[in-house]
Amino acid sequence: MRSAKLKQFLLFFLLILPLIAVGEEKFEETINVFKGAGESGSFFDKSYGYAVFPTIGKAGLVVGGAHGKGRVYTQGNYVGDTTVTQLTVGFQLGAQAFSEIIFFEDKRAFDEFSSGNFGFSAEASVVAITAGASARATTEGSTAGASGGKHDAVTAGKYHKGMAVFSVAKGGLMYEATVGGQKFSYTAK
Repeated sequence: MRSAKLKQFLLFFLLILPLIAVGEEKFEETINVFKGAGESGSFFDKSYGYAVFPTIGKAGLVVGGAHGKGRVYTQGNYVGDTTVTQLTVGFQLGAQAFSEIIFFEDKRAFDEFSSGNFGFSAEASVVAITAGASARATTEGSTAGASGGKHDAVTAGKYHKGMAVFSVAKGGLMYEATVGGQKFSYTAK
């Protein structure tokens, strides 16, 4: 029984992997979405830098996973590449894709992220993508956002320990009450 569920999950995840492929124009498009998305737009002028992920694909069936590739910028210059990986355990069913951006308030926050092995703590979340709304609560802070589409996204957030995280739903359907965490890797350009 467990083997069948694992196979279903892997098939699900493989189906969303094409969404993760990222071209040069996707980074610019995603940055423009966040620049025009309410409060996140003001963070571009106030932050030391940011990591942007045009598409993070996520799927789950009891055990879940997510993966995405991104780029890191400081003071408007592309300085390196990053990946995010997430593993979750708990009630979950479905797949989704979303964009994410992490702003670094200062050089200390950037240095912490770019140390090569950074992670956000475990999270508990309930996501109903059909409504275009999401919320995330972690032991390190919380973020929330709602969107009708990528071009009319609304975001709200603030720095917590030098970082602010925003996400915009791209599509999919996922119901979850999970425990997991995001892990990031960084490679300088």
